[in-house]
Amino acid sequence: MVSKRNGSDSSIDAKKRKKVGFSDPDVGIEANECIKVFLVSRPEEMDAAGSFSIDPVDLNHFFGEDGKIYGYKGLKIHIWFNIIAFRAYADITYQSTFNGSKDTTNLKPVLRNIFGEALVEQKDEFLQSFSTESHYIRNVVSNGEVVNALKGHDNASDHHLEEKASTIEVIRMDLRSMPVGELYSRLVPLVLVIIEGGTAIDITDPRWEIYFLVERISDESEENNVKLLGFTTIYRFFHYPDSSRLRISQILVLPPYHGKGHGRLLLETLNSIAVSEDAYDVTVEEPSDYLQYVRACIDTLRLLSFEPVKPAIAKVASQLKHCNLSKKTCEFHSDPPASMVEDVRKMLKINKKQLLRCWEVLIYLNLNPEDPQCMENYKTCISDRVKVDILGKDVGAVGKRVIQVPNNDESDTSFVLFRPQSAGKDDGLENELEGIQENQGEQLSELFDERVEEIKAVAKTISRYIKL
Repeated sequence: MVSKRNGSDSSIDAKKRKKVGFSDPDVGIEANECIKVFLVSRPEEMDAAGSFSIDPVDLNHFFGEDGKIYGYKGLKIHIWFNIIAFRAYADITYQSTFNGSKDTTNLKPVLRNIFGEALVEQKDEFLQSFSTESHYIRNVVSNGEVVNALKGHDNASDHHLEEKASTIEVIRMDLRSMPVGELYSRLVPLVLVIIEGGTAIDITDPRWEIYFLVERISDESEENNVKLLGFTTIYRFFHYPDSSRLRISQILVLPPYHGKGHGRLLLETLNSIAVSEDAYDVTVEEPSDYLQYVRACIDTLRLLSFEPVKPAIAKVASQLKHCNLSKKTCEFHSDPPASMVEDVRKMLKINKKQLLRCWEVLIYLNLNPEDPQCMENYKTCISDRVKVDILGKDVGAVGKRVIQVPNNDESDTSFVLFRPQSAGKDDGLENELEGIQENQGEQLSELFDERVEEIKAVAKTISRYIKL
């Protein structure tokens, strides 16, 4: 028997139902989605429309395995970075917190881990740093060694300044000096948020060197008359018996000063130092695509002024014009002679790997893009080189196969050399290998297309400066 509830009972149940409910689950928010980093050179730029913001490479990895921040609704974190004194301030706002959340992220220690010595707690202290530390960079670099300087009148670093005479200087300094070490510690946050995979270096190791790129305004009365535009760190590896190899570890031009040739100036300066000090060669630690592009442009131009290069390149270009590489109708060697490889290393400090990349550009510059047979030969040449670079020189050997295998670290490609014990005994394995080889061919094709585009991009830039 079903009883009917009276009106008062219904109102009581309604009240109970209002008390019983489920709060929204705390699914967290990715750090990259709620954190923005702004670079400012004066207090009035804070919270102003059009403040210069940068897109961090990846901040998620600082916040646990899933890269998420928990416990906050409507979370926004604005990091203001003073590029005069290299101080940072975190402006954290949120609508509310999740009640009873046991996994609420403690933001302060994580932000301290990222921004380290640069981070200040109070906004007033941050704002005061624009004036109290307005000569910070000038004081730190005052005892440095100026290893390169270019005069100019364009004040390339700051659109706020009226046009005044200035000098762009590259200054070498000892990281073990306390003021220099402190400045580097304030720069580390930019390394972490801008350079992919960037980490701090060990400033106590005497083999590390730092080069600051600064703009110096001639008018000494000008506030902030010395500005830091960028920097690079290098490590001197010992090379037997009495030389050293210069490894460029970090090279960073502050984003507001991009597109003005400052990165090129840093690279050219390091090349000059390597030559003048007779280093063994210059290498770069895990260069970004853009850094590799700039470096290739610089080194290709240097090679064009190296006298032995032109006849050797002309010989290769002539063969490409008259051979048919796809049909193997002639013997062809596209690599530079071994003696030239060594001469380039001795005179220009360009290592073999970098020389081969530039060599491909030099060949391309000496060909006629309108000649289909010539360009087909060139592409065959580049394709063969890509295979050798990725798969090694044993590719094609009898009984050997290079196969792609799964890789736990999620790298783009992973290959192993496989030699069957006896052909034809395991059809299942043969079929599987054929499928793997087909997939491998697709990836090699993609790498080939990327290499050709890189060559064309460098050649296009070089063509503006030369007339072959």
